[in-house]
Amino acid sequence: MMKKSEKVKGKEKVAQKKQQRIRYVIVAAIGCIIAAVILFLLFNPFVAKAGDMVEVYYTGFLADGTVFDSNLNGTPLVFTLGSHAVIAGFEDAVTGMGLNQTKIVSIPSDKAYGPYRSELVRVVNRSGLPAEMKPEVGKMYTITRTDDGSSSLVRILNVTPSTVTWDENHILAGKNLNFEIRLAGFSSGT
Repeated sequence: MMKKSEKVKGKEKVAQKKQQRIRYVIVAAIGCIIAAVILFLLFNPFVAKAGDMVEVYYTGFLADGTVFDSNLNGTPLVFTLGSHAVIAGFEDAVTGMGLNQTKIVSIPSDKAYGPYRSELVRVVNRSGLPAEMKPEVGKMYTITRTDDGSSSLVRILNVTPSTVTWDENHILAGKNLNFEIRLAGFSSGT
């Protein structure tokens, strides 16, 4: 077996160091690109992000195409992203949108008005209702609880001479929602 000469060993060592430097440069370049992309996404002035005040036009519809809400012929909905002023799925959908971008999104019930909860259907004694209240099936009423002063919007399901059955669930509880959303404007919250 022949021994490698010192000259050959030196050349191999130089070549190994050169390859190692090339690897370091490649890894550093990839790291810089990843950092630049992350910074661009976090601080991109061209898309809406948390803290921005946004203006949106939307149409909300169910899976069967039934429209339940729209502001297309009115004023835009204005809110601050991250303030929880709208349902979570709607806020998530608007985050990252660009000016005048339109998108259609499907929002599962857990990111909308939550599941339908049967325990929120209550039968109450009519004697506990205000005398001026004349409940009608299908109508919505605001009730104020005497124990804590909180208010709820309820839908009347049934009326008898002695009881009223109402539903405290949001009318869209348990439903997956679809929205067509257009970002009409936004301003930086920073």
